[in-house]
Amino acid sequence: MEGVVYKGILTVEGEKSYLLGPNGEHFLEEDRIWEGYLKHWSGKPVLARRIPQRDYETGKRIVIMWPDDPFPERPFMELYYNERLVKYWASAFGHTAINICGEIFNFSHLANENEAMTKEEYFYRPALGEFAPSPTTGKFVELENGRPYYDKFGRNFMRTIHVVHVEGIDTDRLKAFYHAELDRIKNTPPDPKRPEKYADFNFFTRSCATIIRDGLNALGYEQIKGFFPRDLFVSAAYALQQDPKLKVSIFRMPQLTVPEAPPSAMTPLMNVKNRIKVRQLKYRN
Repeated sequence: MEGVVYKGILTVEGEKSYLLGPNGEHFLEEDRIWEGYLKHWSGKPVLARRIPQRDYETGKRIVIMWPDDPFPERPFMELYYNERLVKYWASAFGHTAINICGEIFNFSHLANENEAMTKEEYFYRPALGEFAPSPTTGKFVELENGRPYYDKFGRNFMRTIHVVHVEGIDTDRLKAFYHAELDRIKNTPPDPKRPEKYADFNFFTRSCATIIRDGLNALGYEQIKGFFPRDLFVSAAYALQQDPKLKVSIFRMPQLTVPEAPPSAMTPLMNVKNRIKVRQLKYRN
């Protein structure tokens, strides 16, 4: 049943894979479980649910799966700097997204990538069906042989992600700001010549980094600056780390390597001031 979350041990038995439930149940045995999950999580406790998309090869329902590690119960914000995807020129400077109490806001030059989503949808979508890269180019192709290929599977399988986790910040105001931005984007008429693009996208004023920056500025953190994703991350992490009212930790989510994605790469810092600030960031081991 779609929407039901199953909990169990990811199990491989010959050619079959399934979730082994606490009472010996075999969950999701008839569905398509991605090999990336099997590579990293076989024998480990995970959560999983069916999603509406189907596997192009088998026609089976696709399963989305994620580690059984819930977010903190306290209100929190997480800012993400995603290292660059080496096969895309549009990813030359990396990418940023922001998580407000478990709702992850993603802004992009591609219209269908402006969305708010859950942790599992952002980090752990499988590289199957419409989420997979094109089988002929290995890259993003919106439509090929009547099938969409968006190449937007789980970001943690595509790249290493740097995280600044913050507690004590006004999450209600931030969430309202980013929902309003999403509404603005979705109500922007598309460019007839490039309907797949967000028509008002601008690298310097309306991008993944600047929209997130503007939300933090509106909250009073006007010292947070930048329109390059990594520069914004360093500026924000440094500023938030200086606020004694906040509880801040900084860490990395190493890329979960799979054949569908080459290793990601760090982008250089463009602002000289941030080259100094980055040395003062205290990463958690």
